[in-house]
Amino acid sequence: MIDLITSRMNNPKLEALGWDDWFAAHATTDCDATASVGRVAAVDRDLLLLINETGVFRAKLCGKYRYESVSASELPCVGDWVCVERSPADQFGLVQGVIGRKTSLRRKAVGESVDCQMIAANVDFVFIVQSCHYDFNLKRLERYLVMAMEGGATPYILLTKTDLIEPDVLSAQLAQIRSAGIDVPVLTLSSVTRDGIDELQRVLLPKKTYCFVGSSGVGKSTIINGLVGRAVLETKGVSSTGEGRHTTVRRELIVLENGAMVIDNPGMREFGVLGAGGGIEASYSDIIALSSQCHFRDCTHTNEPGCAVLKALETGNINAEHYENFLKLRAESEYHESSYAEKRKKDKDFGRYIKSAKKDLRDD
Repeated sequence: MIDLITSRMNNPKLEALGWDDWFAAHATTDCDATASVGRVAAVDRDLLLLINETGVFRAKLCGKYRYESVSASELPCVGDWVCVERSPADQFGLVQGVIGRKTSLRRKAVGESVDCQMIAANVDFVFIVQSCHYDFNLKRLERYLVMAMEGGATPYILLTKTDLIEPDVLSAQLAQIRSAGIDVPVLTLSSVTRDGIDELQRVLLPKKTYCFVGSSGVGKSTIINGLVGRAVLETKGVSSTGEGRHTTVRRELIVLENGAMVIDNPGMREFGVLGAGGGIEASYSDIIALSSQCHFRDCTHTNEPGCAVLKALETGNINAEHYENFLKLRAESEYHESSYAEKRKKDKDFGRYIKSAKKDLRDD
């Protein structure tokens, strides 16, 4: 990965990596005067791969910053800009902290934990990738849209493996997307026939960051290899059904020859939303628009009289599956956000207790 980045961007200017006045303003408060900045290209446990105007180098987290981080979401992830101390003689840089995030992609941590997991930061556009063959799933698509919009990135839908289905099947899938009230741009692509590759390449702009998300085996790594022009990400042969096999094990930022940056992601088997009220409103704008016509201002759109949403559901103006997924995601988001807020409070209270105990020991 180091060879790939340096071959595309030898001693790049920070602006070519997405740096702008917004980050510069935040760096004045987030970084010490002696620190430089770098962008996170990969994370491997405690070891980071950074890139800045000096090139590509490795870095570690300083102990104070790791100790004071209340949540894992406060630690650097791919796409972050970080404050780093590094002299020419140092083998590793030392990361002092994360500069404010302009956008973020996050999900509820896998399992019973109520923490959130960062997927990527400072992403301009998100490609939600689904295979037309066996992976197409409208409910999962809406879930990804909520994540992208909540984090502030602009979503695209990318339907892959169009060579494995008939044109009428693809047309039906596109119709399903539109009937669900989803109005984001949709691209279709086949890595085998190369149909759609040119259109995808036209979307990729210099200095912008694009993150590819989706299930395992939908072709994310194959697409990025095609954009790079050589096999930089490992892929595996397709199964007997024509679907790909899971390969990607970590997130990586790659700089393309035209100056656009792409982030590959491992496939997500479990994808919970957490505190995504804004993303739900943006993704279900048709339902939100109708809610202003409801008789009660605090209408839950479930059983209240005079509910404009329920009326639209009865007349068929709102898709029933779309409506049910809205209720499910709203309830899930609110439940996880409440649990997460409670956990954060306990963590902060414990942190204050430890600091107070240490101070008392010093005073004694």
